[in-house]
Amino acid sequence: MAANDGEEEATVSLVDVLEEDEELENEASAVLGGSDSEKCSYPEGYVKRQALYACNTCTPKGGEPAGICLACSYKCHEGHDLFELYTKRNFQCDCGNDKFGQMECKLFADKEKVNSGNKYSHNFFGLYCTCDRPYPDPEDEVPDEMIQCIVCEDWFHGRHLGCVVPDCVELQEMICESCMNKTPFLWDYAAHIAVPAITKVNPCKGVEDVKVEVENDEEEKKIKNENLKSPVDEKVQVNGTSSCKRKHQEETEGSSEEGSCSGCRLREMKSSGRSRTLQGAVFWPSAWRTKLCTCTDCKILYADAGVPFLMDEMDTVLAYENKGKSTEQAEQAGGAEGRDPLMSALNNLNRVQQLEIIHEYNDMKTELKDYLQRFAAEGKVVTPEDIRHFFEQQQSRKRRRANAGQYYCS
Repeated sequence: MAANDGEEEATVSLVDVLEEDEELENEASAVLGGSDSEKCSYPEGYVKRQALYACNTCTPKGGEPAGICLACSYKCHEGHDLFELYTKRNFQCDCGNDKFGQMECKLFADKEKVNSGNKYSHNFFGLYCTCDRPYPDPEDEVPDEMIQCIVCEDWFHGRHLGCVVPDCVELQEMICESCMNKTPFLWDYAAHIAVPAITKVNPCKGVEDVKVEVENDEEEKKIKNENLKSPVDEKVQVNGTSSCKRKHQEETEGSSEEGSCSGCRLREMKSSGRSRTLQGAVFWPSAWRTKLCTCTDCKILYADAGVPFLMDEMDTVLAYENKGKSTEQAEQAGGAEGRDPLMSALNNLNRVQQLEIIHEYNDMKTELKDYLQRFAAEGKVVTPEDIRHFFEQQQSRKRRRANAGQYYCS
């Protein structure tokens, strides 16, 4: 914090900026790394999960919603007004089909008129949440994070979820209240394996007091204690707690396989008598999907509700991001140039020009790192004037080197 005319002004140190930048870069790499930036994904059919975009230039609000893959966003819609949709499941690229009029896809023109299996929402017009607002919203002055529902895949403001967002939310999956009500059997699972519910008291007025939803009468408490002795609920007590560390291997161990238990796990949960308030979004701990029953009847139940993907651990965004990270690491380990914009530009230059640019770039990167490191070590804030000063020094050194290279005959 820095004092300014008697008032405290919030400041951010360079360390914070670098950490946030690295986090954003890692997130972007994970999302984009799982998709191909060179080839249209259409020939792959309805891709299990991929990075998607919507083009406000080609399919504006009022028309038909459409989604395009990562490669088409680069090759076919360069310079257009795009909405980044993060990732969507089971989607086939629309670029160049009937929704785009006379425009053809530059990467794969032979496409069906429509992709009937695609699902669309207001996200494809740049709108999100129950408030149906854009993100970022220039009219919204309240700082708030956006969280994606794993069922409808819409994005919601934390304050519009009808509950308090728990700690370590990045380690959990969320299902919004609307989707919970459309799949009511999930409330039975929520009573046993979801993160304990914390609902706001009068959130419309911004009251900060909260309450935890628990069993209120002695009979329910008695049932709860009895159920703790059952093998199913013992696993819930161990694995259902909220934790800030991913222990997927530990949590996955002991998870039931199809036919490994007698009877239906969901039926056992229903008969236990444990309940939960049917209100607000529900947050689920990591590896919670391994605790879902996979008996024949439950598989039919998931299919009828349109959520068979809940049985698939590889459906998660985390699994997709890990795939992206692995792909990127493999490219780097193999010495591949990858898709670095600098390397793409260098390919169009001759050898001498390439060496000169690489030399200048490495010098500038090293000097900038050393320059900024002093601010980080002292915990100082980097100002626009500091950055301007750095590049002025760079230009001055460059001129001196150029002058030093001039030789005159006597």
